[in-house]
Formats: sequence, structure tokens, C-alpha cells
Amino acid sequence: MNPLVTPDIGLVFWTTVSFVVLFFLLAKFAWKPIMGALDERERFIEDSLSKAEAAKEEMSRLTSENESLLKQARIERDAILQEAKKVKDQIISDAKEAAHKEGARQIELARIEINNQKAIAMADVKNQVAALSLEIAEKVLRKQFEDQGKQDELVADLLKEVKL
Repeated sequence: MNPLVTPDIGLVFWTTVSFVVLFFLLAKFAWKPIMGALDERERFIEDSLSKAEAAKEEMSRLTSENESLLKQARIERDAILQEAKKVKDQIISDAKEAAHKEGARQIELARIEINNQKAIAMADVKNQVAALSLEIAEKVLRKQFEDQGKQDELVADLLKEVKL
């Protein structure tokens, strides 16, 4: 028979003895370092997982913090834009009001100037009319007093009207 298929009792005994001796040697010298290395590896993996979880939590915290900062920045930006719009509207309103006041003042000055020019023109026209009237009266009187008979007649009429 083939010894590999049906082992001899001695072979089984010595194989068992070798296995037990090897097992005790491994248990005595190699088991603790192997188990220590496995425990250390397990602790390292657990620490890495807990650090990864902490990093994940930190990332989520930072993300939420960034979102809140972005919201706050948007709110501040909106407030600044609203304030700028109010200031712009106020400046425009002030400028319009100042323009209206200046326009009214310019119109009033123009009205006063027109009235002054009108008064000057009227005075000038009156002076010219008076001068023309005097000139016409002078010419009429000269024309009437050229004739001696008319002068005597006028004096007689005037004397009749005058009562002493």
C-alpha cells in the first residue's frame, strides 16, 4: 500500500508530537507577538476610523459654518446694497430739490430783470412821448403864432376866459 494514503501509526504519532511541540513553541514565542501586532493593527485601524469620523464631523461643521458665513455675508451684502440705494435715492432727491430751487431762483431773477427792463423801457417810452409831445406842441404853436391876427385873436379869447 501506499504510505501516503494509509499512514503508519509511527508516522501519525511523530507528526502529532511535532505538531504539538510546534504549537507550544509558537504559543510560547510567536503567539504573543503575532497577537500584539494584530491588536496594534486593530487599534491603529480603529484610531484611523475614529480620526476619519472626527475629520468628517469637522468637515460637516466647517461646511455648515461656511454656509452660515455665506448667508451672513449675503445678508450684509444685501444690507449694504439697500443702504447704497437709499443713499443714491437721497442724493438724487437732494439734487432734484436743489435743481428745482435753483430753477425757481433763476426764474425769479429773470422775472425781476424783465420787470426792471420793462420799467426802463416804459420810462424811456414816456420820455420819448413827452419829448415828441413837446416838439409837436411847439410846432403847432409856432404854426398858430406865425399869423399876427391869430395871435391877437388867441390873446383876446384868453382874456375873455380869465376873470379878474
